[in-house]
Amino acid sequence: MKKKTIVLAVSVASAVCVAPVSAQSNVTLYGVIDEGFNYTNDAGGKSVYELQSGYAQGSRWGLKGTEDLGDGLKAVFQLENGFNVNNGKLGQGGLLFGRQAYMGLTDARLGSLTFGRQYDSVVDYLGQLTANGNWAGYLFSHPFDNDNTDNTFRVNNTVKYTSSNLAGVQFGGTYSFSNDPNFANNRQYSVGAQYANGGLLAAAAYLQANNPSATSGGAINNGGDENFVAQRLRVFGVGFTYTFGAATAGFVYTNTNVTHPVSDGYLSLSESIQPTTGALAGGTLNALKFQNFELNGKYQVTPEFFLGAQYVYTVANYEATTGSVKPKIHSVGLMADYNLSKRTDAYVQGVFQKIAGAQTGSSLDQAYIPGADDLSSSSHQAVVRVGLRHLF
Repeated sequence: MKKKTIVLAVSVASAVCVAPVSAQSNVTLYGVIDEGFNYTNDAGGKSVYELQSGYAQGSRWGLKGTEDLGDGLKAVFQLENGFNVNNGKLGQGGLLFGRQAYMGLTDARLGSLTFGRQYDSVVDYLGQLTANGNWAGYLFSHPFDNDNTDNTFRVNNTVKYTSSNLAGVQFGGTYSFSNDPNFANNRQYSVGAQYANGGLLAAAAYLQANNPSATSGGAINNGGDENFVAQRLRVFGVGFTYTFGAATAGFVYTNTNVTHPVSDGYLSLSESIQPTTGALAGGTLNALKFQNFELNGKYQVTPEFFLGAQYVYTVANYEATTGSVKPKIHSVGLMADYNLSKRTDAYVQGVFQKIAGAQTGSSLDQAYIPGADDLSSSSHQAVVRVGLRHLF
């Protein structure tokens, strides 16, 4: 009788312990280490030779996981840290999980709803169609990453919805709270959609931010990593890529409107974007607009080796109280990448930029390739990079 009692007690205890862990869950550790050597022909009037981390792809490590809640519903989370290989410093203004930090729910039929620090819809939908947001990285960004397709900034305090795939169509949007008594002060919202069918991928997106970086706890504040500090930032665009065999070709158009810009946060140049010389001197910059037209192509020569090319034509509209001018910016990028293994690749890439047309009388007359050490001392600049990347 005593033995039967012990067996029964053990059985009941086992049942109680096992029941709470019946749901299936998993956690994945992952990361990217990207290191390389950069040469810039003109940075502040001098040639620069330097080691730089995270250019073809941002160096990072992260944790992501899911828990199956049953009936197609799952809990999800992702925490992603950016860092610099050369000095060990945190990226994104020194934030622990500056790249992403969110949790939420996802349903196979209804889509996902997530909360935290995330990417906006321009990054999610349009970024994947650009060379910089897909296979090339930082150096291939549009001037000043004015449209954020290279995710210069992430958005805090964000609620994001992403639909499930509906016959090739997927859509979503974000709303980022200001967390300020003034509800609209440093808030952000965006929407986007994409369509995939065979080799075609097409997308469109829109973003608006009110007083980005005006507060320390609002939607956009990355400790100096913002592209522009202004009264209002608006971005919209459309694009597509088409894959046929080993080749992929794409076109992207984006339109950025920066109203009453205070500074170029991307370079932390304070008031240097204001007109100080030339015909517009003495005025105040009211608006800065960019139209970016990108053509890109990639050819998979072998399963291990690809070649890529990009051309971007940017029309800038510089509107000051003393008048307006429209400088043109030409950017050309080339890249070759070879996989040494499934997780490690070596690459070489180069970008050349030239500013043509009217002068603004500000630092924007000097060429600047995103990722270069400094502004050029002239209207043109070139950067060449040789890199090594490892995924884990």
